Amino acid sequence: MAADSFTEVTSESWFGRIGGAIKGVLAGIVLIVVAVFVLFWNEGRAVKRHKTLKEGASAVVTVGIDQVDPASEGALVHLSGLATTEATLTDPVFGMSANALKLSRKSEMYQWEESSSKKTRKKLGGGTETTTTYDYKETWSTRAIDSSSFKKPEGHQNPGSMPHGSQSWLASDATVGAFRLSASLVGRIGGARPLVVSAPPQTSVEAQVHAGGLYIGANPTTPAVGDVRVSFSVVEPADVSVIARQTSDGLTPYMTKVGGTIELLEMGLQSSEAMIQEAQASNQRLTWILRLVGLIVLAIACGLILKPLSVLADVIPLLGNIVEFGTGIIAFISALTIWLVTVAVAWVVYRPLFGIGLLVLAGVIVVLVLKKMKSRAA
Repeated sequence: MAADSFTEVTSESWFGRIGGAIKGVLAGIVLIVVAVFVLFWNEGRAVKRHKTLKEGASAVVTVGIDQVDPASEGALVHLSGLATTEATLTDPVFGMSANALKLSRKSEMYQWEESSSKKTRKKLGGGTETTTTYDYKETWSTRAIDSSSFKKPEGHQNPGSMPHGSQSWLASDATVGAFRLSASLVGRIGGARPLVVSAPPQTSVEAQVHAGGLYIGANPTTPAVGDVRVSFSVVEPADVSVIARQTSDGLTPYMTKVGGTIELLEMGLQSSEAMIQEAQASNQRLTWILRLVGLIVLAIACGLILKPLSVLADVIPLLGNIVEFGTGIIAFISALTIWLVTVAVAWVVYRPLFGIGLLVLAGVIVVLVLKKMKSRAA
């Protein structure tokens, strides 16, 4: 694949950096507000989901799939069996079809892609000099890349849009025994396998068979910008386990007393207990991911708020580096404290016993930091 690069050197004065750092303070305050809101919301979401699944575990009943029992109407039911369909799904553009639960088309276009790397050098007096290298390479991408936003668009033009983009089709009559599956449940069924193309499609699109898929272009061995390659995959009938509300012969989301909903699907024949446990584990994973994201955002925000201090000290680069290191530590400790207090306050609301303990821990950290700062000042 061809590749080239373009280098640009820019400078920023000390006064310009101070102005940017002041703007960064405002951005940091906004980020703190957003992070605190998301962290608080996440704790409430996690508790609600936990209670929802706990309620579901005590209410769910396992039913057979051979026939629908009217006595279970409106109840939270668990069932396992072969998810199947009589539908033949067809790609209307390329004519590919299969008896499947899901048919997917993946389209990739050969395009220019821009990446950049920066190296910033501090200068005596507080200014900086930044060297930015823009690299360009031709690559396959599932999305249309806007080359007009490139730093050097000349010689790197991409087509304006992606022809025949990626798309999926779901069977509307999928069932497990006597029960109909909703589109949301069908969409969660995994185990896709490639659907190999053996002959050119009987459509108006000029394409050739290549590597089990289709190729739109002159020569697949030497791709040109704008060429498109298309591959297909299908999800065939498979064993699944479902927990959802029985609505006539359909399966829909179940509303719990705490206000949450339950609509679970797992591959294979699984018990309701195993499915609830996996859903609880998934809830915990999402909770910790959002917590860590919140902590990272808070650290960035606190760093932005303290940035003017290191910029002011950058009149002498060595001094600026020392101040930047120190403010980085303070920013992380401040972020951790805000994170602990936010999660603790949320837990006081949603989990009182845990929340009070976390507030005490946050208080201890603040006291230790203040003592350390006082000892250094002395």
